[in-house]
Amino acid sequence: MDLGLKDRVYVVTGATRGLGNAAARELVADGAKVVITGRDGKRVADAAAELGPDALGVAVDNADAGAAERLITAARDHFGRFDGVLVSVGGPPPGFVADNTDEQWQSAFESVFLGAVRLARAAAAELGEGGVIGFVLSGSVHEPIPGLTISNGLRPGLAGFAKSLADELGPRGIRVVGLLPARIDTDRVRELDGLSADPEATRVANESRIPLRRYGTPQEFGRTAAFLLSPAASYLTGIMLPVDGGMRHGF
Repeated sequence: MDLGLKDRVYVVTGATRGLGNAAARELVADGAKVVITGRDGKRVADAAAELGPDALGVAVDNADAGAAERLITAARDHFGRFDGVLVSVGGPPPGFVADNTDEQWQSAFESVFLGAVRLARAAAAELGEGGVIGFVLSGSVHEPIPGLTISNGLRPGLAGFAKSLADELGPRGIRVVGLLPARIDTDRVRELDGLSADPEATRVANESRIPLRRYGTPQEFGRTAAFLLSPAASYLTGIMLPVDGGMRHGF
């Protein structure tokens, strides 16, 4: 199936590793060009080099108020166009209500929530018909995850913002989509499993609650993201798509 991605240009934030990197890999594999970001300059340069000539790395923090303009300008200057953005950011610190400090909440709000809003707002002003804005969120949009209180507080609100944005931008032919990963086998998920007394037992217990009985691979997530961002998904907007092996049992 031709996804129609050839020579399209996307900004993918938080793409030096994990889910953002997986999405960038699949976009490039299907012919797109990407501007990838991360906070560490060396990691960004290394990730872009690994993706090849169709990738440009820009070291920037999502929380930076000037990040959005800088990234869109980089896409246009380096690749000659801008077709969409996938906003991904590392998860905020784990913890229960009593554990997380005001500083952790504030920092997470700036990067996870407000940074995403700024990027989406800037993209909306620059995109034309056929453009797309995507958000990497979490299964916590539908159901809180124990021990991830900050994420539980911020992700559903961002999903609500995305739904509002889809309504506003739809008449201009611009789509807005969200991806809701659950147990994808990334460093972040392994780190969360590692917080338990027995990480292997925790993984086995998690897998037992997934109908497919396994964690997803980053490549599986990346393929889903590439499809949603592509012209092949041209009639999909305002959706929050679980990428979870069936872990969410509700409709």
